[in-house]
Amino acid sequence: MNIDQANTDAVGRMISARPMLTGVATARDVIPGMRDGLLLHAGPPIGWDRMSGPLRGAVIGALLFEGLASTEAEAIERVEAGEVEFAPCHHHQSVGPMAGVTSASMAVYVVENTEGGNRAYSNLNEGYGKVLRYGAYAPEVLDKLRWMNEVMAPLVARALDGLGGIDVRALLAEALHMGDEGHNRNKAGSLLFTKHLAPAIGEASDDRSAAAGVVRFLGDNALGVLNPVMAACKAMADAAHGVEGSTLVTAMARNGTDFGVRVSGLGDDWFTAPAATPDGLYFSGFTAEDANPDIGDSTITETAGIGAFAMAAAPAIVTFVSGSPSDALNATLEMYDITVAEHQHFTIPQLDFRGTPVGIDVRKVVEFGVTPRVNTGIAHREAGIGQVGAGLVRPPIEIFREALTAFAEKHGV
Repeated sequence: MNIDQANTDAVGRMISARPMLTGVATARDVIPGMRDGLLLHAGPPIGWDRMSGPLRGAVIGALLFEGLASTEAEAIERVEAGEVEFAPCHHHQSVGPMAGVTSASMAVYVVENTEGGNRAYSNLNEGYGKVLRYGAYAPEVLDKLRWMNEVMAPLVARALDGLGGIDVRALLAEALHMGDEGHNRNKAGSLLFTKHLAPAIGEASDDRSAAAGVVRFLGDNALGVLNPVMAACKAMADAAHGVEGSTLVTAMARNGTDFGVRVSGLGDDWFTAPAATPDGLYFSGFTAEDANPDIGDSTITETAGIGAFAMAAAPAIVTFVSGSPSDALNATLEMYDITVAEHQHFTIPQLDFRGTPVGIDVRKVVEFGVTPRVNTGIAHREAGIGQVGAGLVRPPIEIFREALTAFAEKHGV
């Protein structure tokens, strides 16, 4: 068995994947295995009894949105009676930021890897403030979700159809040259996303007010492109999954309680340990005492070679997650030690257009004792309060040791 060759094959598939945002559709119509009564969530598998505050809040909100409960108490009763199913987004070719909860009637982005044929999905980004992904479920939260489903989603779907899709890999490559890193800083990418969509939305709508409202919403949301970017990274990472003999990480995800990873050559097994609380900057009035442990599927960006792995391209991000521009540079440089390749399409001007580090190798993580860097939002530990800051976090090294041990046992090495 040639592990290095397997890793070369796997990372080659990840790099060559070309994710195209092709549409917006209803989750139950496109996500494999999606059905009424099933809620997808971020991170590795977890039951209601171990869910954190933000994830519980998002579950309640999704049940209210679906009309499966009319009150918070009724939603909790249905869950505790076993009437609601849960599954990780990753088990259904999907990803979701923060709590990540996706229900059957929600609109989702559809991303297709035109090189490999696999697809990935993500819900739509709600913007800032009180939002479902942070566990909020007040009436205004549900009203916004309904507007996104009934007004925004159909218009964006028609716009994408008229455009023939958007090449997310090309958009990301340009955004990195404009000061983004693709995870916590998406200002340039969101503007590029809006630039592509705005004329097509105008052409697709007979209702000028509705079109203006959607374009305004997209233009005002500096995180708007994050969700299709996450789906694109999921499509890229999935292209590298299932390569026999590969020690490449193809998923990193958190559910607010556990941090989990998957490895290309180890099938669908998760290796998990308690998630850490990010270290960073807090919004006025909040401290580390308010923070929930790390949560969300957005670490799929680091898995695919952007996010904290591309922080050298986004020195201004340190004003949001803490640190100095040199810290951003060093974060990227350190990640070259634990990866197997440099990305051909994602390059960093500040490093003379060197490709971003890509392809996390569990062997190198364990050998060097260096875990992947992640930059992330920080959720309040209680449902509904929302984001309280942003910062940096690393997965626990024991999950990589466990994965490497499992790999050794499987292959008798």
